[in-house]
Amino acid sequence: MEKKYPLIAGREKGPGPGRYGLPPTIGLMGHDFTKSTSPAYSFHGRMSDTMYCVDSSPGPQYRVDAKITRFGRDGTPAYSMLGRSKAQKELFQTPGPGAYSPEKTPPCNLQRRPPSYTMGSRTHYRSVDPVPAPNKYCLPPLMGPQVPNKQASASYTMSGSYSAGGPSVDLAQTPGPCRYNSTDPSVYLPRQPAYSMLGRHSLPKDATKKPGPGTYNPEKVTVHKARAPAFSLGVRHSEFVTPLVVYVSD
Repeated sequence: MEKKYPLIAGREKGPGPGRYGLPPTIGLMGHDFTKSTSPAYSFHGRMSDTMYCVDSSPGPQYRVDAKITRFGRDGTPAYSMLGRSKAQKELFQTPGPGAYSPEKTPPCNLQRRPPSYTMGSRTHYRSVDPVPAPNKYCLPPLMGPQVPNKQASASYTMSGSYSAGGPSVDLAQTPGPCRYNSTDPSVYLPRQPAYSMLGRHSLPKDATKKPGPGTYNPEKVTVHKARAPAFSLGVRHSEFVTPLVVYVSD
């Protein structure tokens, strides 16, 4: 015989929200009567071609001049460029200034011909001129003691060093300040405390060998126990089991 288990109400699962067919709240046809509806509008279809035959008014196909406004024609001045007109033949043509040649006229006074001018070449310099140029003069210098018309100050010269017997040669071989040794201040003053820096001391070490963590085997406990502890994964508990309530707040 098949063993029957008691029915649990939590296992009986009903249909989801998508299984219920509620009336829509959008649109006019089949709208939910429990909700208020807004006014609905529709798009009209395209008119037939017969409307163009009935109403044959012209569209925006006329070209309106840009100079025409709602007040009339634009009054700004307009200009155009035309070709050169042909000169009409006149009975008397007045000559221009270039038609006259005053240089060809006969002399009207005592002169035989009108004055004429030419452009000649550059004249050469006169080689017999004894006057010297400004760059031929040499003025005396204004630096140094040899100025004839200026008062000179005292002048000094720097001579070379003497090899022997000069004032810069030390014949007595006198020692300089660096040849003397400085005296330690501790000789004639109270001596200050002195300190020295030693090397780093090594830490005390133990020569005995210690076992590491990998040397131990905690799973081998058969010395004082029958066998090592073992663990297993149990079954999943039912989600409908009533939890144990230990503390209830007031």
